[in-house]
Amino acid sequence: MVNEAELRHLRRCVELATEALEDGDEPFGSVLVAADGTSLAEDRNRVAGGDRTRHPEFALARWAAANMTPEERAGATVFTSGEHCPMCAAAHAWVGLGRIVYATSSEQLVSWLAELGVPAAPVRALPIQEVAPGIVVEGPVPELAEQVHALHRRFHG
Repeated sequence: MVNEAELRHLRRCVELATEALEDGDEPFGSVLVAADGTSLAEDRNRVAGGDRTRHPEFALARWAAANMTPEERAGATVFTSGEHCPMCAAAHAWVGLGRIVYATSSEQLVSWLAELGVPAAPVRALPIQEVAPGIVVEGPVPELAEQVHALHRRFHG
């Protein structure tokens, strides 16, 4: 269960996902937070230009590798609107980031996209622990699910 400060970070992720949607991109957003609760970096999906690897979680892993010590990375948390895909989970683990807290799960997303008739992605959705078993993961957070679902309905609807 997330606390109020963590819920604020997740709400910021939903705001970033909304910004992505309003810019014509898929609605995903993420925030990298230091062990002391300070927001260090944030990003949103940027795949609309054709580079399907421009996920915010991947960008934050690269930012962390360039700007944080291994100890700082291990103590950090990535908050995100949707559970990491396998590519992002691998990047997170390879960089040595700490905990992940997500608002909605890959299982929820796959279900929503199927309801909307969206073709399956070229990469199978896997739980983070199947890709990166050493990562502490929390989610989904039920109070944000409908907001995130609505963003995906708007994008794919």
